Amino acid sequence: MEQVLTLVCKLNPTLSQSEKLEVVLHAFAAACNYTNEVVKPQITSKATIQNVVYEDLRSKFGLAANLAVRACARVGANRLVAKKKGKPVKAFTAVFT
Repeated sequence: MEQVLTLVCKLNPTLSQSEKLEVVLHAFAAACNYTNEVVKPQITSKATIQNVVYEDLRSKFGLAANLAVRACARVGANRLVAKKKGKPVKAFTAVFT
């Protein structure tokens, strides 16, 4: 069986780094919301979602390749959970503390 380790660390960004992180977090949340709006609600497969919106996420939101892929996966995972609970996916927000 594969063992998974998790490392938790506290970031101490400079003001400039903090501002840049906040921009990226807002772009990621906006990309997730866009994806959730554009892709048919019944689609939960991250690969299918990625085929539909990947290029848009890169160009419209300026996301790096990994973040565009992660946005697709986040929307797909949230849709699966919402489907199991019989509820719609709520809006994605940027949380930075």
